[in-house]
Amino acid sequence: MTQHLANSPESGDIFAGLEAGLDAPTDKGPGNFDAHHPPDKALIDDCVHCGFCLPTCPTYALWGEEMDSPRGRIYLMDMVREGTASLDEPLVRHFDTCLGCMACVTACPSGVQYDKLLESMRPQIERHHERGRGDRTFRELIFALFPYPRRLRVAALGGLFYQRSGLAGVVRRRRLLDRLPPRLRALEALLPPVKVRDLVASPPERVAAVGTPRRRVAVLTGCVQRVFFTGVNAATVRTLAAEGCEVLIPRDQECCGALSMHSGREPEALERARRTIATFEAHDVDAIVVNVAGCGSTMKEYGTLLRDDPEWADRATAFSAKVRDVTEVLAELEPRAPRHPIQARVAYHDACHLGHAQRVRAAPRAVLRTIPGVEVVDLPEAELCCGSAGVYNLLEPEAASDLGQRKAANVRSVHPDAVATANPGCLLQMRRHLDDPGLPLLHPIELVDASIRGEALPTQK
Repeated sequence: MTQHLANSPESGDIFAGLEAGLDAPTDKGPGNFDAHHPPDKALIDDCVHCGFCLPTCPTYALWGEEMDSPRGRIYLMDMVREGTASLDEPLVRHFDTCLGCMACVTACPSGVQYDKLLESMRPQIERHHERGRGDRTFRELIFALFPYPRRLRVAALGGLFYQRSGLAGVVRRRRLLDRLPPRLRALEALLPPVKVRDLVASPPERVAAVGTPRRRVAVLTGCVQRVFFTGVNAATVRTLAAEGCEVLIPRDQECCGALSMHSGREPEALERARRTIATFEAHDVDAIVVNVAGCGSTMKEYGTLLRDDPEWADRATAFSAKVRDVTEVLAELEPRAPRHPIQARVAYHDACHLGHAQRVRAAPRAVLRTIPGVEVVDLPEAELCCGSAGVYNLLEPEAASDLGQRKAANVRSVHPDAVATANPGCLLQMRRHLDDPGLPLLHPIELVDASIRGEALPTQK
């Protein structure tokens, strides 16, 4: 057994007082799965084990282990389905270390739907695998914090004190972080710069279109995005309005459930999906605009997620049909707001859940190229994940760090003036590993907004 499998991550005794139970198992299914949507045998058999997925798989690139490749994980699913393997710790580790980046789906010439297989495998694991106390508790703390913007703001205030009081410098100089478990060290390292004005910012509920209205849209403000990247949301609203969109920002929106779904917490994810649908379907809009790749990916799949719910299935399908990434909306609209030049070489990083999961690659580049003076350049190994992958960089910090350093080296190799990517997790991950305050890391919409407003290249925030 390789070292990364032998050592299951622990979070330490600091969380000793918290416990989390597993969901009750359902009826017996094939092999060692239950009957609730186990990995589909027909989808498993689509894999011909050709190996085209191997160069694009981050964990195979790191370790070269067959069972840490997509085809290896599919083989493990088949073994569990046949009853020759169980959901024990060694097998589960192979799936915990999967980033769910879906690069293999893009690369596969046979059209293997690894995304559907993984999203059916992870809930089975969460229902039937008993995690260690530290691992279970750390996961519960993540999901008690990140989907709740109000709680995140309170945590951010603590981060603000930590950064501005000088405590962060003392901790690092004395190497106190070295005494913490890797997961807590990663949490500290990923903490973004916090500004009070961002924590108290409140967007309007409606912004009128500039000039003749062309569309009526509603915007998802997100969870982490709402707290730590308020500038991205503001730029999104301004740009859409400038391009003739009436913009609605529902105040009562909550977490969309993306983090929960990607982690196999299915009941929680489905409840969040229902609430999101109910919130947005109260507004008559042409599109539901998302500026977070992971959220958009999940929201576009609500119809599949809620297929078993007769009350919500059709509503979910109708909702998903309206979900669009902000760059998709802008790429469809002939630019109307004048762009001012920004002379910059911009490295564009495809967020996995935008490029691989949603297959949205051309739109962000096309939108950036509407800015006079911008040169858009792609990165080497563009298909490889940066290591963020939702909360992966917290749950699997060593692997995520290796991937983050690899991505940072590829960014430096193209000598950009700025980096653009459409996901907050990617921005945090690359900010950590590039460690270059002079290199702006931005959402593409921030560059478009700056061009429309006649501003210079935005600086690092």
